[in-house]
Amino acid sequence: MNFVPKGVLPAMITPLTKEGKINEKALRKLVNYLIDGGIHGIFAVGTTGEFYGLTPEEHREVLEITVDETKGRVPVYAGAAAITTKQVVKLVNIAEEVGVDAVSVLTPMFISPSQDQLITHYKTIAANTKLPILLYNNVPKTGVTITAATAAKLADVENIVGIKDSSGDFTLTGEYIRLTRGKNFHVLAGRDTLIHAALCYGGTGSIAACANVAPRLCADIYDKYMAGDIKGSLEAQYTLAPLRIGFTLGTFPTVIKEALELLGIEAGPCMDPVGPMSTEEKEQLKKILIQMGLLK
Repeated sequence: MNFVPKGVLPAMITPLTKEGKINEKALRKLVNYLIDGGIHGIFAVGTTGEFYGLTPEEHREVLEITVDETKGRVPVYAGAAAITTKQVVKLVNIAEEVGVDAVSVLTPMFISPSQDQLITHYKTIAANTKLPILLYNNVPKTGVTITAATAAKLADVENIVGIKDSSGDFTLTGEYIRLTRGKNFHVLAGRDTLIHAALCYGGTGSIAACANVAPRLCADIYDKYMAGDIKGSLEAQYTLAPLRIGFTLGTFPTVIKEALELLGIEAGPCMDPVGPMSTEEKEQLKKILIQMGLLK
């Protein structure tokens, strides 16, 4: 398994029509906006992509459109998130049939599996696909964490090649990196405020929701770091931080969609019951985008 997850990947939104259907035209435009912005891959149907509201048919549709429009220019990663192992395997199989390059598998949610049960869960999924797999740790959303020791054990599975860590706990991120040194296992930041820090500690990139809105800025954090411009990378991280911190202005993921709309990029509504931001919240978001230099 030679696949190496690296660079900055946008956790892509799923553009919807007013009726709540997949907006194919807007999705194709968004894919090109992101690639033109310098990102290093596309991550579709993740948490920012509102996976929880998609039917299996819609899940497949988004992936098919994304793979078709990407045309091999960058790798395409697919989210595969469900409560049970068999549900995840079905989603991974869809991703494999569509022809994505890798899958990211979120921990189960609502239930509280033990670490041994998580290991069995991920090993079963890995045994049912030839695709590279990224573990996905997002305890603030799921209530379930992948410990560093568990990640180190799963790193020995041939096609489990890394983890996206959205915990916001940088000690945990660091332990993922430390305990898997020398293995074919790579750690990507899932918290947009910690991209630069993860690179400094030995991470290989990030899956970032903010990269929907500011792909060039997010890519700069990685590109400048890799080019040896550590100061430039850090400045890009500082510039990005207010947008990620501004997520509290609305119910996730509405801030990302509203920001895209402010930039003139069609995103559509979020799935009910997530409603639009208030006029006051939109004004605060607009100020953040102006301060970032994204909006005049």
